[in-house]
Order: sequence, then structure tokens, then C-alpha cells
Amino acid sequence: MRLSQMLFVTLREDPAEAEIPSHKLLLRAGYIRRIGSGIYAYLPLMWRVLQKVSQIVREEMDAAGAQECLLPQIQPAELWQESGRWDTYTQAEGIMFALQDRQDRELGLGPTHEEVITAVARDMIRSYRQLPLNLYQIQTKFRDEIRPRFGLMRGREFIMKDAYSFSADEADLQAIYSKMHDAYCNILRRSGLAYRAVDADSGAIGGSGSQEFMVLAEAGEDEVLYTEDGKYAANVEKAVSLPAEAQPSSFKTLETKETPKVDTIAKLCDCLQCSPTQVVKTVLYEAVYDNGQTILALVSLRGDQAVNEVKLQNELVKLGEVVKGKALIALNVAEGETKWASQPLPLGYIAPNLADSYIQKSKQVHGKFVRLVDQTAVDLKDFVTGANEVGVHQVGVNWKTDIPLPKHVVDVRTALVGDRAVHDPKQTLQTARGIEIGHIFQLGTKYSQALGATYTNEAGKEQPLVMGCYGVGVSRLAQAAVEQSYDKDGIVWPVAIAPYHAIIIIPNGKDSDQVEAAEKLYSELNAAGIETLLDDRTERAGVKFKDADLIGIPYRIVTGRSLKEGNVEMVERATHDAHQIALDQVLPTLKEYLAKAIST
Repeated sequence: MRLSQMLFVTLREDPAEAEIPSHKLLLRAGYIRRIGSGIYAYLPLMWRVLQKVSQIVREEMDAAGAQECLLPQIQPAELWQESGRWDTYTQAEGIMFALQDRQDRELGLGPTHEEVITAVARDMIRSYRQLPLNLYQIQTKFRDEIRPRFGLMRGREFIMKDAYSFSADEADLQAIYSKMHDAYCNILRRSGLAYRAVDADSGAIGGSGSQEFMVLAEAGEDEVLYTEDGKYAANVEKAVSLPAEAQPSSFKTLETKETPKVDTIAKLCDCLQCSPTQVVKTVLYEAVYDNGQTILALVSLRGDQAVNEVKLQNELVKLGEVVKGKALIALNVAEGETKWASQPLPLGYIAPNLADSYIQKSKQVHGKFVRLVDQTAVDLKDFVTGANEVGVHQVGVNWKTDIPLPKHVVDVRTALVGDRAVHDPKQTLQTARGIEIGHIFQLGTKYSQALGATYTNEAGKEQPLVMGCYGVGVSRLAQAAVEQSYDKDGIVWPVAIAPYHAIIIIPNGKDSDQVEAAEKLYSELNAAGIETLLDDRTERAGVKFKDADLIGIPYRIVTGRSLKEGNVEMVERATHDAHQIALDQVLPTLKEYLAKAIST
């Protein structure tokens, strides 16, 4: 492609809207253009990158036995209501664009396609002989982000590959899941990215287990906790660990202590001269379900620990059957006045045994506190806790003898950097930032049971299909590559997904020898399959060099003064290494460089 004929405009200053380096560079280099909040046009250079990424994804999916299809972007609400996710996606998370057609039928723009693909399977899969089956698509998705930011990282419209597998049993699901794991590793490796696969929370998608694939970058929104031995890595939302050992309590008898204006752990420890590891704190949460019912949850944990609300939400989803709620749509810490309280709550002084009488009788509120205790608090002895009275704490408290141990023992604490690893206490958790690019889920029968998608087994019995789903953010991967690889001069694309392999620059368009050599190389390289740009614009040489660095094409060839000796200058973008090379050696040299770069 000749740059003089391309829609190509670069900016010298960072756009005010851009917050992170990759967003700034893609805008400055003319790869994308903002159309609205979280909505971007993919310009010619970017579209080539996206095509390269999509092709790598497609090849790895095909090699893993998946079949490509295309599903509708607009989806009827009835399917989502069958699965129980309509309210979650339109109200709780609020990420689905919902609309009505002229017949007043409710519809949604697809943020994901579990319901649609399950409906297809329900209609078309009849026998175990059709299984296993894995279908995928590469398509635009829509999510109404509360705060779109970082360009393609968190946009409202984006390109994604999503695959869905159907199996007869868990063993078949595990086999496909393993293939998808390997395919995702291959996709990221072939794209030239440093990444880490981590255990993850399944979120609103659901399922028994999942893994995220994180591209490592300082601007990543996710925190990854991992061990140096490489045997453990998890998103902080999912991570488990062993906390520091609790200090022995200095209180040996049960006593009540006046603690006025001591409503935080720090103040309490200062007042009583104790360690936060000797304290059991209790936090009161209000959990609202999709049927309008509310559960009030008392969560007790060690005083030096923090509640991981993703883990807590997962525990409360399990308890939803108490109020016949399918999905949790809101989770908040109870603060100040509450409509359901029969008397003022002793906030800051609550103990695990706060009386149920604090709850007024109500059709919307479950009449008893659901009590959960984190594992960190279960083994504490002679601990400090609230006395359910403002300005008062108890010390020397023990479970069972002084206060009932809550029925639900759970892990709802946030794992921290420096914690000991569960698999090997000699290993401590380290931290890194990551950009989530892929996520694979073992769905099990969640959707097939909800939508009635079954198959007939060898014995002639109907069974629910066992499902998995597997997503890769194609447009997100492209920007993550920039976030991981850039310098002060611009983008440094990995060769495999760069829009072009090489760019030829003519420093002086009035020099016929320079033009002739450039045109000859341009024809030869493209004919040999080396995707090449020709900067034939009537710009100063300095402008051309700056633009070449900014857009990040892996190799730059300059037909400059060294032509008199039969040479051109070749510059590697990643290292800025430059050397002279004979005209007739440009093609074989580039072939060698590209083969080496793509194979590694």
C-alpha cells in the first residue's frame, strides 16, 4: 500500500480523552477514531491488525476441532428470562442494551451468547452420536459500560471470539476445556505476547470453574497473585492463601470493656492494646435478589482481613434459595438508617450473635440474619469482638462457649501479596498487573437445564447437555499488545500481528534514484508475500521517520544516500538497530528475519 493513497493522519500531541499509553498511541498513530463514548471506528491500519489476530484465533480454533458459525447480535428477552439472567444483565450489572421493537417485544443486544447457542442446541442436538460439539464465532458484542475508558480496553462495542461446547459428560467437557486452554496459550504465544493463565471467578456467566488469560502490563485493570514456582496464579477476586499467623490473645477471661468512639479496628487495637489478628469483626450486608427479596448477612472475619465481595457474592448466590431468588442484583454494606431495622443498629460494634429481633417483619426482607464466618476467624481463642452495644466491646470471647459459631464457614477474605501459598507455605504470593484477554468456563448444565437442552444417551435416557464457553477479546488483544510493547517514539508491534511487515521510506522524492530503488523493492517484497508500505508522500524525511516509528511497523527500509554504494539502510523498530544492506539482499534478509520472529 502507498501511504499517499491511504487514509492516514497522525497526531503529534496526545489526545485529551486518552488515559493510558496504548489508547494515546492508537489515536495518535491513526489506528482508531472515537465516534462516541466507548465507540470507535477501526481505521485501515487497525483493521489489518484485527484481521491478523482474528486469523490466528480462527486457525487455533479450527485446529482444536471447533466449527465457525455466526449468531444473531439481537436476542429475544425470553431466552434470557429462561436462564434467569435478564434481570442480572439489565438491572444488577446493567451491561445489556435492552430495547423494544414495534410489537413491544423486549430484545437485547448480545453481550454474550450462551442463551442463543443453547437454544440452537436444544433444537438440533438429539443424540449422543452428535457429541461432543464445539461452535465458535467472531463477532461484535455490546456492553453498556458504566464508565467506558481506555479505548478498546473497556469499550461499549468490541470484537470478540466466543465458543460454546456441548458434551455428554464431565469427562468430555474436561477434554474440550483442556484443548481450549492449549489453544488460548497458542493464540497469545503466536501473537507475540507475554501472558499468564490464572484461576478466575466465573461471575455472571456461572459454572464450576474458569481460567482467565492475562496479558501482563502495568496498565492492567486486574491484579494477579502468583507464586515464583509457577504452580499457582489467580485473579485477586479468586485467589486463596494462608494469612499470617494470628498472635496469641492477651485476654484470658471474658470481660466487657467500655470503648467509646472506637468504631474502627485501628482505634479498637489502639484502645485495647491488642493485635487486629485477635479481633473478630462483623460486617452487615444487604443482599437483594431478582425477585425483590432481601437477605441480611452478618459476615465475621479476622480483624486484619478484608471481605472479598466477589467471593461473598458467590456464597450469597448459593443461599438465594432461602428467599427463592435466582440471581443477586445488589450487594451493599448496611450503613446509617435502614428501613428494615426495628431499632438503631450498633454499627461498628456488631458481634456475630446480633439478635434477629433487629429485623422488622417485612414481605421483602428475610426475617433472620444469615450468619457467615470466614475461616480466618474460626480458630481464634479469647478474641475481641463487638458487644452489640454502641461504645462497648467484649474481650476473652470463645466460640461455642460464649458465642455461637455461625453455621456457614466460608472463604470470603481477600488474599494479599506476601500471604503464604496454600500448595506450599514456603512460597509467598507475588503480584502483577494484567489485562484480561481470554476467559474459559466449565458451565456444566446451568444453561442446558434452564433452557431444556437435552440429548438421548446410549441407554435411551434424556440427559442435559454439559457445556463450556470460551471467549477471547479480539479488539482488546490488539490494544493489549500495544500496552505491552511501546517506547517513547511509538508502537512496537509484534511481527505476527503488525499491520505491515515493512515500510520503505524515500527521504527525497525528487531524487529519481531513490524513487526507482524504492519502487523496485516495493514490488519485489509484496510479490514475495512480505506486506510492505511505501511512504511516497511529499513530506520531509524527518516527518516520515517519526511516523514510521509511531505506527510501529517492524522493519524500516530507507533508500537514502547509501544507494551510491548499492545499499539501503534497514532499521529494526523494536531495537532501533540500523545497518547497511545491499539492494539484492533486502528480500532474503527480510524473509529470514520474519521467519525467525514468527517462529519464536
